Amino acid sequence: MLKFAAAMPEMATEVRLKLIEQFPAFKDLGKADIDAVAEAHKSTLAANENSQSHFYQASQDQRDALRADLGRDDLSWEQREALHDRFDRNVRQVSEKDSENKQFLGVGMKVVAAAGAAAIGLGVVFVGGKLAGASEDRLAEPQ
Repeated sequence: MLKFAAAMPEMATEVRLKLIEQFPAFKDLGKADIDAVAEAHKSTLAANENSQSHFYQASQDQRDALRADLGRDDLSWEQREALHDRFDRNVRQVSEKDSENKQFLGVGMKVVAAAGAAAIGLGVVFVGGKLAGASEDRLAEPQ
């Protein structure tokens, strides 16, 4: 992109003008695409946060119930051990869900970054194509 911008002064005036005329429309299209990806990502994050919240609340409710059961005096050692095992499984599930969520968020950020990079890449291709076409027209003109 920087090489392209540096080459602008070497271009014929009509090529630069045509290029500048076309770029705002492409810029708007690219911005709309990036905005759509960002909005979809924002919606996905909100749904994920809601899902996470429900999961964590259900897990906490289960731990509270297990804690209350463990406080009972009428439980055998085997019953207490079984409750402790269930408590431990609950804690592991929360940890796994947290790791899974962090991985999901990382992938989501990569998708948004890739969409932005693709839009920039398309801008370069679009402008490069316009430039090549205008340059060919100028070379084809009799001098």
